[in-house]
Formats: sequence, structure tokens, C-alpha cells
Amino acid sequence: MTTTHPGGDSAVVLAGITKRFPGVVANRDVHLTVRRGEVHALCGENGAGKSTLMKILYGMQQPDEGTIEVHGEQVRFRSPADAIAAGIGMVHQHFMLADNLTVLENVVLGAEHLHGIGGRARRRIAELGRQTGFGIDPDAVVEQLGVADRQRVEILKVLYRGARIVILDEPTAVLVPQEVEELFVSVRSMREQGYTFLFISHKLDEVRSIADSITVIRRGTTVGTADPRTVSNRQLAEMMVGSELPSPETRESTVTDRPVLELRSLSLRSADGLRDLLHDVDLVVRAGEIVGIAGVEGNGQTELVEAVMGMRRITSGQVLLSGRDLTRAGTLARREAGIGYVPEDRHRHGLLLTQPLWANRVLGYQTRRPVARRGGWLDIDGARRDTERIVREFDVRTPGIEVAAAALSGGNQQKLIIGRELSGDPAVLVASHPTRGVDVGAQALIWEQIKDARAAGLAVLLVSADLDELIGLSDTIKVMLRGRLVADADPRTVTPEELGAAMTGAGAHERGDTGNDERGHGAAEGGER
Repeated sequence: MTTTHPGGDSAVVLAGITKRFPGVVANRDVHLTVRRGEVHALCGENGAGKSTLMKILYGMQQPDEGTIEVHGEQVRFRSPADAIAAGIGMVHQHFMLADNLTVLENVVLGAEHLHGIGGRARRRIAELGRQTGFGIDPDAVVEQLGVADRQRVEILKVLYRGARIVILDEPTAVLVPQEVEELFVSVRSMREQGYTFLFISHKLDEVRSIADSITVIRRGTTVGTADPRTVSNRQLAEMMVGSELPSPETRESTVTDRPVLELRSLSLRSADGLRDLLHDVDLVVRAGEIVGIAGVEGNGQTELVEAVMGMRRITSGQVLLSGRDLTRAGTLARREAGIGYVPEDRHRHGLLLTQPLWANRVLGYQTRRPVARRGGWLDIDGARRDTERIVREFDVRTPGIEVAAAALSGGNQQKLIIGRELSGDPAVLVASHPTRGVDVGAQALIWEQIKDARAAGLAVLLVSADLDELIGLSDTIKVMLRGRLVADADPRTVTPEELGAAMTGAGAHERGDTGNDERGHGAAEGGER
């Protein structure tokens, strides 16, 4: 690193950053100034160049043109180790954790020289846990943690290495409103202690709530800055995508009286047999109906989805699809019977990141047309043709179907998965966080595709941490708490606040109703605050 001029009030200054890849310019003449001790939001569509820019700041990639200054010094990072040494940390949207190691082992891994691997390291992690408000058992195995706790481990890793400038990539994608506010309390507290945050998000209400300033990137270049105290969601959306905010709201009902997915007294015990993960769950999803499942992360939603998909063997109860008992069927047999599946973590369970898009079209459909022939042989030409169709119809932005799935932005990866799962003419779609971590443009397309399929008779089981999405899309909402369905909510009247209260147990009554007053659901109707 070479010093150019010391001092100044800026933590980070990016000037004229340009980054080219074969066939595409990811960043073009980007300018960004982040003041010390502020939360600076970076907004833009998936594929707009946000992640590339942050990878450049974090030393994962080098710019072709432009300069980087950190605390008044011009720097050139050749690797993330250089960025970490300069006090920069990055919490990635898709976590980089070793599932088979404990929280402590994950945090310490690669940083053993700082506090060792014993008592000093444990005390430092406990101190950071108190500072951030994250109460995570350092001896818990990461594989057993929910998505929200995994994110907290990633934040602890960054702080443990001494970061004072923290890049948060879609940090609220896995959190319900109460957890978002808890995170924001931690961020505000750390800001007062002198930490600087770069906050990447597509949730504009949250951006305006937490940010001190906003920079918008569109098609690889900065298009302007905004003051969160004066800018509206609509103005931000227009800067990002050239259109107003989409709304998930569904007005007309298409619900029929024909049951498609039925869960009868479904129960699931933990592997050690000591606790109930699901208890006596009864649920019916009808043709043309979206049933939403609301719950704070870790209350059984993941286990419910995995039980429906046959990824977990239930302790008791039944799973029926259009009257056919699938309780003892394996996952592939359930897929062949007509269950489409959008997993909560697209990287772990939805895609082969190193494989081309057409190979990812085959996943879960390897025994069916158009990607398989009679006799069990794969039809590679058929898979390529159908992938081309999905790319067109679902607006998957890609140079071609031969590129690896990892080369796509998160929103385009998700559109590929949605396209694949709706292409198999499913009877029911199990959609777990279908718009997690995608921008407003991709979000709108995914909502429209799900609503169109519902209108054509598809049954949908929707699990989401986005309460506006649940309220806007669902025909009925079930609240899940500690592995049980404890309350029903009417999406026509319930507010996100009432739903959030029911999810924490504050507003739920056993088998009661939530939110059956005459008030509308505000934010779910696309209104601005």
C-alpha cells in the first residue's frame, strides 16, 4: 500500500472503477465515497454491478481502471487478506462456513494467530456476541443452525478479524421484522462506536430506515446519490430499474375446493429423539390457492418443507398429493408425482454452480421430458432447447446457456430455478423464500409467474420471511411456532406488525385468528411510508 494523502473524513473512496469480463463490462467509471462512521447503502438491480464492486473493495478482484482509497491512503488489494489487514470485512449473502465445524471453530479458522484457539478466543467471541446482541452458542455445530444464526456467525467472523469497515451483502434477506430491528439496533450501536458499514440491499424501506446516505448503481455505473430522509421508495426504484415498486398483492381469488397437498397429523422428532421439530401438523393446500407459512426462523418451517419433499423421514402422519399417499415415497418419486420445489438456499439445494445452465435444467427432472427420453437416457438437446425457452420467458439475463450457474447474479439464478420448477407442470409448488436476496425487478417477475400459475390451478405452499410478500400473495396464512401451526391470519386484514407479533407468540392463540379487523395491510399494497 502506498500513501497519497492522509486525513480527510472519508473511510472509502472509489474513483473511476472499471471492471471488464469477457463480453461484459461489470463496472464502468464507478464513483463512491463513504464517510467514516456512517451506514452507506448501495442499491441496484441484481446484475447491476454491486457485488463486483464490493469484491473489488474486498480484494477478491482487481479493477482494470480506477483507484481505491481507505482512510485517505490509496491502496491496491491483491487478495482479501490485504483488505482484512486494512480493516475491511465482508459478510457475503451466501455464507462461507464449514457446516461440520462449531461456531467457535468457524470464527477462529484462519485467524488462529489473533487469540489462539482456546480460552482467549472463546472470551473474545463472547465479548463480540454481547456487543452485537448475538446470543449464539460457540460450541453449536453450524450445520444445526438456522439461516439467521449462520448469518450472525459470518458477522462475528468479520468482527473477530478486526474489521472497522464492514460490507453487509443483503443482511436482512433471512430475517423477520423483529430480527431486522434487532440487527439495526446492533448496527446503529456499532456505528456510534466508530464502525463504518456498506449496506447492500434491495429492500428500500429498510435502506431508508438504516442508511445515512444511499448510492444507486444501474447497469454497472453510479447513477446518483440520495438522502434517505427525503427520498421515497418510488424515486429510489425509478433510479434503480426505471419503474415503480412492484406489489405482490393478489386481488381476485382463484381458490377451488379440490385438495391437492394434504398433511395429516404430521410429526417429526429430532435425530436424537429428544425434541419435537414438528408436532401434529394438519394442512390442506387446494388447487388455485397459495397457503403462506409465517414464522420466525427456526420454528419448524425448514423441517416442514423438507418433510413434504421427503428429505426428512417423518415420525408419524401422512403426506398426500391429490389423494395419493406419498408418505413412504422418496424425494424423486414425490417430484415425479408433481411437487415442484424452490429451496430456501439456492446454492446448497437448488443449483450446481459449476455446471452450465442447461445441466441445471435437468436437476430433479432427469427422468422426465423434455430433458429425458424413454428408457432413462438424458436428452441433452431437449435440455438445451428448454433452457433457452426458460431464459426467454423468465428473463434470465445471461450471455448463454453454456455459462456456469455461478456466473449469474442471484436474481437470475432464482429466475432460472423458478422457471425450471414451473416448467414441469407441477400440481403443487413448495416455494421457500422464493424472492430472498433478489432485486425489485426480479421480485416482480417471480411474483407474476407464481400468480399466473396459481390462476391456472397451481397449488402453492409459500414459506417466506418477507411479511409483505406473504400477505400480498397468500390466500390464507398459517403461523408456525415451535413446530406447531398455532394461528390463522387473514391476509386481507392482517398487518405485518400483527403477523410479526403472532410469530413470536405475543399475538397468537391456539388455533385462533389473527388480524380479522377492518384495517388494510398497508405496505403489502405497495404504499409508501
